[in-house]
Amino acid sequence: MMDLTAVKPKNIIVRMPNWVGDLVMALPILTDLRRTFPDAHITAMCRRPMEELLQECPDLDEVFAFTKTSRLIHRDEKRNLIQKLRDGHYDVGILLPKTFSSAWWFWQGHVTYRIGFASFGRTMLLTHPVPYPKEDVGKRHQIMIYKNVLKPLGIAISATKPRLYLREEEIEHMRTILRRHGVHAHHKIIGINPGAAYGSAKCWLPERFRAVTTALLEDKECVVVFFGDATTSHLVKEICQGLSSRVINMAGLTSLRELASLISLCRVLLTNDSGPMHIAGAFDTPVVALFGSTSAIATGPWHRGIVIQKPVSCSPCYKRVCPIDFRCMRQIDVEEVVRAIQSVVDHPNQRLTIVPDAYS
Repeated sequence: MMDLTAVKPKNIIVRMPNWVGDLVMALPILTDLRRTFPDAHITAMCRRPMEELLQECPDLDEVFAFTKTSRLIHRDEKRNLIQKLRDGHYDVGILLPKTFSSAWWFWQGHVTYRIGFASFGRTMLLTHPVPYPKEDVGKRHQIMIYKNVLKPLGIAISATKPRLYLREEEIEHMRTILRRHGVHAHHKIIGINPGAAYGSAKCWLPERFRAVTTALLEDKECVVVFFGDATTSHLVKEICQGLSSRVINMAGLTSLRELASLISLCRVLLTNDSGPMHIAGAFDTPVVALFGSTSAIATGPWHRGIVIQKPVSCSPCYKRVCPIDFRCMRQIDVEEVVRAIQSVVDHPNQRLTIVPDAYS
């Protein structure tokens, strides 16, 4: 195996993760590559519409986005992907997903040096397989685990944090939309994201999100903006039904960049373990994050705010749907969440707190 620590790559391609939260947690990889190889041409490869989050990124020269319409990519799309990889003449490829297919694309695309975690029987497709740090799973944050993949290039694990970038006109556009809903500079904008892509086991109870919203609206300066994608829009509609005009339902109505712009304008985001939670971190928007089936140590927020996670024996289970009584989330009550939000609004610069019995 060739020692890559002395290599000065000209063309680097990074296969980014497929989920919003994972992609955001992987952003420090791009920053560390740019710092180490300032003259290299760096390309990020990702599934649509994730490329929206990579726009304006100063660490990238190019974004290579592709569409996956089913479990198997159509034959023409497959040929186009392989040809585009070959045309890029990439001398170094970084694979962040652990899938076999991602390594196969790089191998078929003639990427010279292919670096990624050794998993799913794909080691033979990698020139520089990196042992997956199983002993760190659940003990170290996913951001730090991703950084292990840069070791063959001689890049030490850094303190680099995720960052997303917006143009001022994008933020102003969302301010204009909020003004149409009666939101002005004196209002406290509280974001709420009641869904999560992975499954219902990660989601707090809808009626409790509604109860929190009702409590927050007692403050006449408070405006609550709900977020969600098309799959959770019906849930958000039910939560918001009949509430004040100071509740704005944006679920299913925003692109990823519009979502990011809105989150950047919030005083605090109340959220489950989700992609929007990590988007908030990339703008340093404080969060109140509710954890149940997953680990706040492994995939929690990386910045400011409060994490509430109850110490139940079956958590974290990492299941999509709770097979028993959903005790991890049911033990989080409305009053402690409201107090946590108020605390973050009053003290927005407080360091991240992860406590099992916060405000109970």
